[in-house]
Amino acid sequence: MDDMPSHPPRPLTVGFDLDMTLIDSRPGIKATYMALSAETGTPIDADLVVSRLGPPVEDELRNWFPADAVPAVADRYRALYPTYAIAPTPALPGARESVEAIRARGGRAVVVTAKYGPSAQLHLTHLGIEPDAVIGGLWAEAKAHALREHGAHVYVGDHTGDVRGARTAGALSVGVTTGPCDARELREEGADVVLSSLADFPAWLRTYEVRA
Repeated sequence: MDDMPSHPPRPLTVGFDLDMTLIDSRPGIKATYMALSAETGTPIDADLVVSRLGPPVEDELRNWFPADAVPAVADRYRALYPTYAIAPTPALPGARESVEAIRARGGRAVVVTAKYGPSAQLHLTHLGIEPDAVIGGLWAEAKAHALREHGAHVYVGDHTGDVRGARTAGALSVGVTTGPCDARELREEGADVVLSSLADFPAWLRTYEVRA
């Protein structure tokens, strides 16, 4: 019987979370919540908010507003966000270098985040980080939909929800301890690799490619 035709391997595709993985969004998110608090007259502890980033904004708003008000308040938060959050938000160490390292090896980088997609794109454009795709509005296990669609081999994130998303998608989970979850929490959730930050990612990527 003739040999079946072979297919070239898929190019390496790496997914990244955004907040506290690629960017330090705490200053911008804090400023937006302070503006929202002033506008609505609702007290919000913005320092507490930025200590637990990761889940969708609606989840956080339920701590401060009645449930029936949350959809409208979330819309207002997103409307305020470009004014208050983009300029003060820096890239985290290693973010640009990590995307460049993937590209240098002929791979693709995609951002999969719980953040509203247009806001995520504003951050990346402002910082000059250019992934191949940006998918917003997905949290935890739901991130697996986009990771599978883009054929991600690896997903990098700072939260246990990111670990669950990677594992649900069948991708290697790389955790970074730049967000609210420490190394123990990430490992206990099932992270395959834990790095202190994306500054360590390009060197790790070389070892991953050797094994692949």
